[in-house]
This record gives sequence, structure tokens and C-alpha cells, in this order.
Amino acid sequence: MSIHPQIEQQITFFSTHNLNVSTEFYEQKLGLELWLDQGTCRIYTVNGSAYLGLCEACEKLPPATNKQSSVIFTLVTQQVDEWFEYLKERGVDFEKPPTLNEKYNIYHCFFRDPDGYLIEIQRFETNDKKRHN
Repeated sequence: MSIHPQIEQQITFFSTHNLNVSTEFYEQKLGLELWLDQGTCRIYTVNGSAYLGLCEACEKLPPATNKQSSVIFTLVTQQVDEWFEYLKERGVDFEKPPTLNEKYNIYHCFFRDPDGYLIEIQRFETNDKKRHN
């Protein structure tokens, strides 16, 4: 078994049709801090060495409105209910309020950003099963 080279950071990039609207959403509503401003791309610290990048779309494509989109940006926290209340106070509309998902043994809620990306806030419920890495 070979060991791969070290991964130092992780960035998820979202394409946006209006960088200013997305910037306001992620800074003012989610409270993320700007880590690097590259002009047409802005990268935000999520936690530790995990980042979210917002980049202006190169082509004028319609916003992501497909509810079956395969992209879900998940933020893991023990404070799902607190995030739900915090974001509701800031005018965020939720597609699904905090709910226990017994199949995956998680407690989570869903909302969308201004470009239609699905964002999940979740916590893993504790049980006797061991997690596999």
C-alpha cells in the first residue's frame, strides 16, 4: 500500500452569476471570512484548512435550479438548531428544517445559496457503530 503525498488544504469552488450577491450571502448571512480575494474569485475560510471559493461564471449560463443537483455543500456542526435560527433571523429560506434522518443517523437541514447550490448543515448522531474512513 503506497502513501499518497500530503494534502494541505481543501477548496470547493462554486460558479456564481453575481459575485456581489454571493459575497453578501456568504459573508453577511453565513459569516464566513474572506481568506483570499482574486478579483473575479473570492475564497472564504470555512474551518481550519477547508475553504469555499466563489468565482464569476465565464459563460452566461442559467442559474442552478435543478432540485436534483448532485452538488451538496455540507457544513458539519453540533449546533444545527442554532444555525437554523441564526440563518432564519437573517432571512434565509429553508427547503427542509432540522430533521432526524434515521437512515444515515444524522440531524440536518437544507437551504440554497443565491445561485441555487444546495447547502446542508448537519451533525452525525452518536451510536455504537464504528465509522469507516
